[in-house]
Amino acid sequence: MKYTQLGRTGLKVSRLVLGTMNFGPQTDEGDSHAIMDAALASGINYFDTANVYGWGENKGRTEEIIGTWFANGGGRRDKTVLATKVYGNMTGDGDVWPNHDRLSAVNIRRAVEASLKRLQTDYIDIYQFHHIDRRTPFEEIWQAIDVLIQQGKILYAGSSNFPGYKIAQANETAKAHGRVGLVSEQCLYNLAERRAEMEVIPAAQEYGLGVIPWSPLHGGLLGGVLKKESEGKRRKDGRSASALENTTVREQVQRYEDLLDKHGIAPGEAALAWLLTRPGVTGPIVGPRTQEQLDSALRAVELELGDEVLSGLDEIFPGPGPSPEAFAW
Repeated sequence: MKYTQLGRTGLKVSRLVLGTMNFGPQTDEGDSHAIMDAALASGINYFDTANVYGWGENKGRTEEIIGTWFANGGGRRDKTVLATKVYGNMTGDGDVWPNHDRLSAVNIRRAVEASLKRLQTDYIDIYQFHHIDRRTPFEEIWQAIDVLIQQGKILYAGSSNFPGYKIAQANETAKAHGRVGLVSEQCLYNLAERRAEMEVIPAAQEYGLGVIPWSPLHGGLLGGVLKKESEGKRRKDGRSASALENTTVREQVQRYEDLLDKHGIAPGEAALAWLLTRPGVTGPIVGPRTQEQLDSALRAVELELGDEVLSGLDEIFPGPGPSPEAFAW
């Protein structure tokens, strides 16, 4: 496994991030533990989760599964860089209470204590803001985070789904008060969705944040979906199914699969390998439901895409271009 440094921290993290969103809803506890063991054994040391994962009545279930895995011992916690998130309402669906969501100081305090309990650990390496909070000033957010760092309950703060201007605002506010600020941004970024290249990734690079792309296969669209369809293996629901109803998207995906078939490369592995070539990217999040999916992701780390493949991918999925030039007519 290849490693890199997470932004301007001293943390060495793997070039793949293990996403745990499927643990609980799609993958039972035993299989989830097996996947985490296999990931750690392969060198993946960066695990990502969120307090709301498990969803619906089972919010928090994913963190609980990670917690029972840590409880198995064997140095699992010490070997893992653990990231979780705060923002979503953790009360029952439809049972919304004031101060039980977003990034108020009281909710940050409440949420971190609950996550630590579910995760069966006494600290979180990277505590991430799951979304922007337009109601809470960053002065309040950073004060709450500073207390948690002083208490040893978290080490760093990161963001998720932040636009470029909010990354700047967050870190300028932190700087003005002598605080470290954000160290990472988790954003939607893949071959089919490259808008992050315009402002989010440049902002992250300017402020020294690690970039952690989520949905690297764009909901399965980049994972060989048309070949699976021809073999009768494609799911009939989900983001990729609705996207393929668009003729232009379908033709684009067909060109993508044809290009990679010509070079004997699995589509999903190519999509991950492409992200690893992108400036500023620390490592994409992979969310395996099975051991087979984890094995495929691991192969992508060792895959080197040639110039012909890279130029072909750029032709099929052109990026927006650099900012501000991309805004010009």
